[in-house]
Parts: sequence; C-alpha cells; structure tokens
Amino acid sequence: MDQTLLTVLQCYGAVAATIAALVVSLNLGRRITGWAFVLFVTSSIALIGWGFLDRDSEGIGWQNVALLAINAVGVWRYLISDHEVKS
Repeated sequence: MDQTLLTVLQCYGAVAATIAALVVSLNLGRRITGWAFVLFVTSSIALIGWGFLDRDSEGIGWQNVALLAINAVGVWRYLISDHEVKS
C-alpha cells in the first residue's frame, strides 16, 4: 500500500476527530453539533481505511467501525430527527 495514502488517511482521521470533539464540547447548538458528527463520520471512514489497509493497524479499523455506527446515531439525532433534545 502507498505510504502517502496511509499517512493522509491517518492524519485526516486524527485531525478531523479532534476538531469534531472540540465542536461537540463547545455545545454550540443542535445544528452545529450535528455537523460535528458528520465530521466524526468522515474521520471514522478515513481511520477504517487506514486501519484495514495498514498491516499493523487493524485494531484502529475495528474500533472505528463501532465509532462510525455511534457517529451515525449522532448525525441522525442532531441533523435528521426532529425530536426535542433534552437538556
């Protein structure tokens, strides 16, 4: 596997997850938090790719399969569903 691609996936996944976590922690409102979860989803996808394409990173891949499902729930809850979010 091309090492440059692996590095891009790894770095993007890490930076995107960090930014998304910061945005969620700032509690800037439902819509912005929802978009942070979209960023988490892209991070998980990148880290799944890196995890399964790099021989020594399969654990990160599996962890992000689970995180992808969790982040998809966040997207649904904050961007798609119209139910009231409890404070």
